[in-house]
Amino acid sequence: MKTTEKIIAKNKKVEFNYEIMATYEAGLVLLGSEVKSVRQGKVNLSDSYGHISQGEIFLRNCHISPYDHASYANHDPLREKKLLLHSREIKKLIGKIKERGFTLVPVSLYLKDGRIKISLALVRGKRTVDKSKDIKERDLQREMERDFKSKNLS
Repeated sequence: MKTTEKIIAKNKKVEFNYEIMATYEAGLVLLGSEVKSVRQGKVNLSDSYGHISQGEIFLRNCHISPYDHASYANHDPLREKKLLLHSREIKKLIGKIKERGFTLVPVSLYLKDGRIKISLALVRGKRTVDKSKDIKERDLQREMERDFKSKNLS
């Protein structure tokens, strides 16, 4: 059976600002108007993060714009969303976040077989030295690709 995935929103700064240790897939508890707004692609993951509260993990600062055609029952754009993970995954994440100073950051939001899923990364912040090193490596890789293309074309 084929699984179809359609990426709705992506957090592009994650790989640059953080060192990714592990990734997890989770479901989201959303309201009806939020689901419709997400399907339209009106989501911003840039400043959001996972937060632990009473043994559960919630997504904070994830902005889902209000649905245009909803009535008075529209949702709050910055409402906390509960993440659906297995209990053993939650326990493991809680331990790592509390002890070692890791952070839970969303990488992408996507549709998988008609359900809205979120890809979360357990990350540690990069220092400025590491970021500049990554930039240098990326520039060097680009130059090597350009040289390779120009040699193959001539």
